[in-house]
Amino acid sequence: MKRSKGYRSKTRSLLRKKPRERGLKPLGYLLIDYKIGDRVVISIDPSTHKGQPHRRYHGKMGTIIEKRGKAYVVAIQNGGKTRKIIALPEHFKVIQTAR
Repeated sequence: MKRSKGYRSKTRSLLRKKPRERGLKPLGYLLIDYKIGDRVVISIDPSTHKGQPHRRYHGKMGTIIEKRGKAYVVAIQNGGKTRKIIALPEHFKVIQTAR
C-alpha cells in the first residue's frame, strides 16, 4: 500500500507539545488585536487543527497584510518570492507592532 503524504506528514517532533504544555492555550491570545503591518512569527499550535499553516512555514517571520474573517493573511518571503499565508491568530507570536 502506498504511503500517505498528507498535510501533517513528517511532523512527529514538530507538532508535539511538551508534557506540561499540553491542552488548549489560555484565552489571552483572543485578546490580542493584530493590525496591518504587524510583524509576527508563525508558531504552529498543534492543539488547534483549524487554520494551521503548512509545516514549512513554522518559525518563519512575516507581515500581516489583511484580515479575513477570524483569520489573517501574512506575507512571507520564501525562496525569493512573497507567499501569502492564511492562518488563525493562535498560530502567531507578535514580534513588532505597527506604529
